[in-house]
Amino acid sequence: MNAAQLPSQHRLDAALNQLAVTFRGMTARPDESNCECHWGSAEDLALLKTPDVELYPDLLNRTWRASDWTDCGAVLRRVLPQFSRALVGGLLEPWVGMYEVGRWFAFGQWVRWPADHAAPVREFLDAWWVHTLTDPDPVVPAHELLALVAEASGTLTPWLATWEALGHVQAAEHLAKAAAHWEDDLLGDELPWATWDNGEELRAELTSWLVRHAAVRLRVHGVPEELLHRIRLLGVTGAARWEDPHWPGHRY
Repeated sequence: MNAAQLPSQHRLDAALNQLAVTFRGMTARPDESNCECHWGSAEDLALLKTPDVELYPDLLNRTWRASDWTDCGAVLRRVLPQFSRALVGGLLEPWVGMYEVGRWFAFGQWVRWPADHAAPVREFLDAWWVHTLTDPDPVVPAHELLALVAEASGTLTPWLATWEALGHVQAAEHLAKAAAHWEDDLLGDELPWATWDNGEELRAELTSWLVRHAAVRLRVHGVPEELLHRIRLLGVTGAARWEDPHWPGHRY
């Protein structure tokens, strides 16, 4: 059976196993270095140059938080089997939000890797996304994971398409929670997470998608009328937005 046809947990497990197989034996570059004062000791660095050795949790967190590796892609390959399992287990500790994790994937430039390396990463992100949208109590909330996968891939389009196509009741529940989380920032014409690239493009796409898709779906789902009005206001511009009787009174 194709992995995409498996139940979401089985598909995710298969994706994690494939990452472990694909990146077994990987190491950081022999000449890789980092600041002992701010990152870690020579002994810590040596672990990244030793294949298939588990990193202790604090070292794993320090490693993905660092963006100044000589070859971030090699470091990402080295830790991916353990890193991916820590991610889905909720064991990583971002400073602010999960978008930081996605940014580290982007630093590793995984989308430019050869197909036999990039494809397992894409399948892992896809499988994790579907599993989250169909899980009643995901470890990482859907709105946080969307920020991660958008930053990791540089696009919202495939992730929103998956969300839209899923008829699962939990996908609608996560959409309601996400819309409530996002509406304050989006009404101020701000993306709900920090990004270094194409932020305005991502904000416009997310806003348009909510207005086009979420309102209809959430009305059927029975969310409060006030949230539906907030989503409607995202499609209104200029004074008509601020003067609408349902404008929440935010000041930006």
